[in-house]
Parts: sequence; C-alpha cells; structure tokens
Amino acid sequence: MIDVPVSAVATASVPQLSPDDTTVEAASHLRRPGVEAVLVCDSPGSVEGIVTESDIVAVVAERGGERPVESIMSAPLVTVPPATSIGLAADRMRDAGVARLPIVDGAEVHGLVTRRALAPYLSRHRLEIDWQDDPLSLDSGDAEPSEVATE
Repeated sequence: MIDVPVSAVATASVPQLSPDDTTVEAASHLRRPGVEAVLVCDSPGSVEGIVTESDIVAVVAERGGERPVESIMSAPLVTVPPATSIGLAADRMRDAGVARLPIVDGAEVHGLVTRRALAPYLSRHRLEIDWQDDPLSLDSGDAEPSEVATE
C-alpha cells in the first residue's frame, strides 16, 4: 500500500456551521457541487458533529420543518490528524462505520477525507468490497457482435 497522508487526498474546504444554525442552512451548503458534508463547530476548529445529505433527508422524511443542525448531526465524531496514513484512516472509517472523517489538528480543521477519496489507494480487500457479480469482461464470447449505427 502507498504510504500517503490523508491530507494529500482530502477536501480542503469544508463548510462549517454552529450548532444553532438550521437544517435549511446545512441543506443549502450540501446542494453545492462537491460538498459531501457540513461540519458543526462550537467555535472555529472545535468540531462537534457532522451533517450529511442523508441526515437532512431523514429529518425531512420523519419530522419535516426547520430545526437546529445540532438536533440531527452525527456525534461524537471520529477525526484524524493531517499526517494520518490513508491505511489508518480507512481502518478508522471501517471500524466506526463512517464514510467521512474530518481532518483536525488541535483547534484547526484541515479538511475532510472520504471513502471515495481513499478508494484509488486501497485494494478491494482492504475496503471490504464484496463483488457479487460475474467478473468484468469486454468480450463474453456468447453474444453476437452488434451493429453500430453511424450517421
């Protein structure tokens, strides 16, 4: 495995809200391309929780309405420092059952690392992916060649 720190594959800019900010504010951040999560911080760098799209969907489906993000955030959080290897980060994600890890050093947020960002560096075995289909094949040998229409 490649010994790469999580800071090299992390999303550097992660939106942050206070616990009193609303789910509507969190949803507006999550609608932006490339934003997978919003960190909930009591003070700058003091990460208390995380809110994802699935949290927003769950609260709307169950209760509807606007509420503080503190009421729907996932907490307590598993975090890693910037120098953590991607292998250790993957282990922590798997052990905690999470898809995202905030990267925190003391009181400073350095970003967010996701399973998607780690996947190219790790084997399917390491990520515990269970392939349930036939092996990928470009030519199965059973099918007739199809005609390609060109215009």
